[in-house]
Parts: sequence; structure tokens; C-alpha cells
Amino acid sequence: MRCRVRVSADVRRESLAEGKGGVLDISVREKAERGEANLRVRELVARHFGVSVKAVRIVTGHRGSSKTLEVIQ
Repeated sequence: MRCRVRVSADVRRESLAEGKGGVLDISVREKAERGEANLRVRELVARHFGVSVKAVRIVTGHRGSSKTLEVIQ
């Protein structure tokens, strides 16, 4: 399954909420450096869908705030 996410990095409070059109709005504490924010996004999405982190992969948007993730269930 593929899902679209919109990420805000380097915020005080982490959150994951479903926005308009089924897009997941995710806020993470980690900075967008050295892939730290991307790893945390994968962890939050994995917890949301009840799968392991290895089952979540970033397909597009590695360097941007809009991403497409693939979740293998």
C-alpha cells in the first residue's frame, strides 16, 4: 500500500494526523539532516499501521516535505 505524507521537521511536539485527501500530516522533533527526520517518519508510520520499520520505505521525496511511502503489510 502506498500513502502520501506531509512532514514538518524540527518541531517541539511530535504528531501524526490524517489530513485532507488521506494525506498523513506528520511532525517530528528531529532535524532534516543526515536522514534523521526520515527515519523518525518511518518509525511513526510503522507504528500507525502496526508493522515493522523495515516494512516502510520512502519511494519519493527523500529531500522534500511531501513524500510517498510504501507500507508492506
